[in-house]
Amino acid sequence: MTARTIMVQGTASSVGKSIVTAALCRLFLQEGLRVAPFKSQNMALNAFVTPHGGEIGRAQAVQAAAARVAPTVDMNPILLKPEGDSRSQVVVLGKPLGSLSAIDYQSKKPDLREVVAGSLSRLRADYDVVVIEGAGSPAEINLKPRDIVNMFVAELADAPVLLVGDIDRGGVFAAFVGTLELLEAHERARIAAFVINKFRGDIKLLESGLQFLHERTGVPVLGVLPYLQRLQIADEDSVSLDDRRGRKRAGPDDVEVAVVRLPRISNYDDFQPLEHEPGVVVRFVEHAREFEGADLVVLPGTKSTLSDLAWLQQAGMATALKERAARGELVLGVCGGCQMLGMKIIDPHRIESDVEQGQGLGLLQIETEFGVEKQTAQLRARAGESSFLS
Repeated sequence: MTARTIMVQGTASSVGKSIVTAALCRLFLQEGLRVAPFKSQNMALNAFVTPHGGEIGRAQAVQAAAARVAPTVDMNPILLKPEGDSRSQVVVLGKPLGSLSAIDYQSKKPDLREVVAGSLSRLRADYDVVVIEGAGSPAEINLKPRDIVNMFVAELADAPVLLVGDIDRGGVFAAFVGTLELLEAHERARIAAFVINKFRGDIKLLESGLQFLHERTGVPVLGVLPYLQRLQIADEDSVSLDDRRGRKRAGPDDVEVAVVRLPRISNYDDFQPLEHEPGVVVRFVEHAREFEGADLVVLPGTKSTLSDLAWLQQAGMATALKERAARGELVLGVCGGCQMLGMKIIDPHRIESDVEQGQGLGLLQIETEFGVEKQTAQLRARAGESSFLS
């Protein structure tokens, strides 16, 4: 039996596609169906390692947890981990393929369509329903000829599409109508319904807009989802960090944690548990002056340690961190951030960047040297990260 499919696309990035997909996985599970999530191509630095050691996007691990199944590489066969400067590490079926420029990656997309089709076929053979997530918007005209994540997948799976829009950011009606306008006729025919996400206020005030949408497009509104505060689910897109900049302590006893928003920050969802801790305020900062008032400043992980170390020094944040430590104020480094706090970082094989070495902040008596086994060693070390499903 081949599983039935449904697809969640969006009018833009960070409108809530991942959350809606996770919710549908749980709803279908509650109906007694065996359900799996699928996203053919994910661009994210919040990665997860499956029980078999393959690397996928963290969002698909969340969705698998919602469906109460073990995550597999077929749920996210292609993962792009941005390295900055129009380059990404390309992970295919859980294993690193290499670091490619945007142009080189585009040239490989025709071959990757077979990978996508294979993963989707295997999932459909094993489950009753596959809930598919798109990426960005299906109306990105410049990307459509080599699409492997939106309407290409919808047609491959013969899936009806729910189009999600974020009303909290404004312009949701224009986003819905504009998206349909830019789709081909056969693509528009796949849009089964709209879903309005992140609504605040009285639903009665929205009724005229919902009626307009239906009359203008012929597409019904399936539902209006409320704005939910402090969701304990990791955000996939780093644009979500924009909302975490201006936070301040609510009371004098609150603990304020400032996390440096490095240009190539990775696994920033490591700090999400702190955001849900009573009496703790977490904010992401990009300037040294924003350290003021923080009880703790954290240097997080990064996809390119030497490149972000250079940015830290050029932005004056390295000096501010050293001055902070000299005053006895707390500074914490996580993963690549810890390496930056050391004396020196050496990359003789140029695994992460074109620079062979850089001077750290000198706050820890350590030196880091990247070996050729760095990436696979990381995967082996994290291969036990399957407790997520408990």
